[in-house]
Amino acid sequence: MTDFTARLSRLRVSLEQAGLDGVVLVPGPNLYYLTGLSFILGERPTVALLMASGAAAIVLPQLEAAKAEHLTGWQVFPYSDEEGYAGAFRRAGDFLGTGRRLGAEGLRMRLLEVRLLEQYAPACALLPADEMLGGLRVCKDEEELALMRRAVAVTEDALRDVRGQLRAGMTEREVAARLKIALLRAGAEGFSFEPLVVAGPNSASPHASPGEHQIAPGEPLIVDCGATVGGYTADITRTFFIGPPAPEMARIYDVVLAANEAGRAAAGPGIPAEEVDRAARRVIEEAGYGAYFIHRTGHGLGLEIHESPFIVAGNRRTLEPGMTFTVEPGIYLPGLGGVRIEDDVVITADGAESLTTISRERTGGPTPPAA
Repeated sequence: MTDFTARLSRLRVSLEQAGLDGVVLVPGPNLYYLTGLSFILGERPTVALLMASGAAAIVLPQLEAAKAEHLTGWQVFPYSDEEGYAGAFRRAGDFLGTGRRLGAEGLRMRLLEVRLLEQYAPACALLPADEMLGGLRVCKDEEELALMRRAVAVTEDALRDVRGQLRAGMTEREVAARLKIALLRAGAEGFSFEPLVVAGPNSASPHASPGEHQIAPGEPLIVDCGATVGGYTADITRTFFIGPPAPEMARIYDVVLAANEAGRAAAGPGIPAEEVDRAARRVIEEAGYGAYFIHRTGHGLGLEIHESPFIVAGNRRTLEPGMTFTVEPGIYLPGLGGVRIEDDVVITADGAESLTTISRERTGGPTPPAA
């Protein structure tokens, strides 16, 4: 069972170290991680105030108030649709007092919440706290890893299912639809992101969306997807071929596979994150495709699909046990297509474990139907 008391204690230590009196949280992964509370980020603002002193308060819609009943010692400021939220934020401002230095989620907090805090707590300063909050979540415990393992297993089951259904002539959008169904049937509680399914020349764009392109024999089909379980994400990419690939596509597949293997092999405790990027990138550069590897090698994974640590040149942060991230080198040739192979990795006490076990080997996939 999640020990939220221990997480809040760690937060208070981090606040003191950062010279902050408290932190302001809106619905999202940080609030969920620290309290187990989940809300919709919509037109009804919800704001939690967690102080270094241990005091805590929350402004929330009356219709959500029951979710806060278990928060022992918190001050709860609910508001109805009829009265609006001004009064609740005024009471929150009184709770805060004056001259407070408050950490805020720069990547998530909206202008709505900022303006309300400026109006009702005008003597308080809002300061960026994304790095501090990310640091609390960066090393996963066994409970979190169990959820991530399940999310990976569900995603792999769906990928195997869809791989067996692939046929020439299917559209990218059709494969994406089948993949969503397969994910839900396999046990996904939700999607980490909208699946990316792109083929042929479209696969040369790493974040292209599925369209009406019909998959032709021999062209690459990049499938990038992930299930969520208990709020935790998976993120796996495989590149499939329906029938034998063209010679250059077969070559770049083998190069990307070798880069993926090199990146995973380089990961371990005490290793700077940038060394994993360097190991994967070196393989691609030495093969003559360096200019076509156009993104970082990986990103952290957990309650968010992109979080710390980032596996990129310049990130000298050393990897620690419990850190989870992707290793996803790729080569993208404009007008021809691309290849990406992505695995989810966790740092252990003596190395790194790939949470992903689905085959990475290049195959031709199902034989195209006869003409």
